[in-house]
Amino acid sequence: MTLEAAFQRVDGSDRFCLWHLPEGKPRGGIVYLHPFAEEMNRARSVVARQAKGFAAAGYAVLQMDLYGCGDSAGDFSEASWAGWRSDARAAMTLMQDRFNVPLCLWGLRAGGLLANEAAREVATDISLLLWQPVLSGQQHLQQFLRLSLAADMLDGRGQGGTERLLARLASGEAIEVAGYTLSPALAEGLAASNLAPPAKPQHMHCIEIAPGAEEVSPALVRFAAGSAVQLVSCDDAQCWLTQGVQAAPVLGTASLAAMRALLP
Repeated sequence: MTLEAAFQRVDGSDRFCLWHLPEGKPRGGIVYLHPFAEEMNRARSVVARQAKGFAAAGYAVLQMDLYGCGDSAGDFSEASWAGWRSDARAAMTLMQDRFNVPLCLWGLRAGGLLANEAAREVATDISLLLWQPVLSGQQHLQQFLRLSLAADMLDGRGQGGTERLLARLASGEAIEVAGYTLSPALAEGLAASNLAPPAKPQHMHCIEIAPGAEEVSPALVRFAAGSAVQLVSCDDAQCWLTQGVQAAPVLGTASLAAMRALLP
């Protein structure tokens, strides 16, 4: 396996790209789309191990830091959902131009929402592997805003609720949440995004992760009802929630099995 790091120009600025490459011609290409804000950093170790596992199994993997995130250009405060969709399309193009192989988008949490939208914007048959996918961008945004409310309460400044923060965003004001400056453009795009079953002939596998989990949640079952979406429940660590999780072996095995079904 080979590891390559490089910057790629997208929409006039640099995106940090990390390639995990197998020996010989890849059997398929995987583009990873990371989760929102601090969840991206917490999941890094587990995602890196999974990318190496995919490469060892013969897949090429591209991890691109979205605009304003990680080592890419820009600041989080300047990011927008539309810009991130553009980054996702650029990452797909990079993979297809380099290898011309079947493609899968691998998304974690809000990265799953982004993968879902990006796959629908292109005509190619693209598969989707989603870890703990966010079903409602609006709900995900509200959960993120509660971090700001919790900090205010600890500082004795607790006034109002998420409605107050949403109103500030709607008025065009950026707000700070847990060390991240959230722009109205990013908040609006995230809030408008909802997970949808894939358009034919695309295929989607969703893996829910929780310690002791035996069954998929009712919400995900309702989402998949009447579609060909494959659901898996995985008893493993929730790497996007806890800093320092280094490995998720059960998740790794389930993910490799799903990828072999998506990109045989």
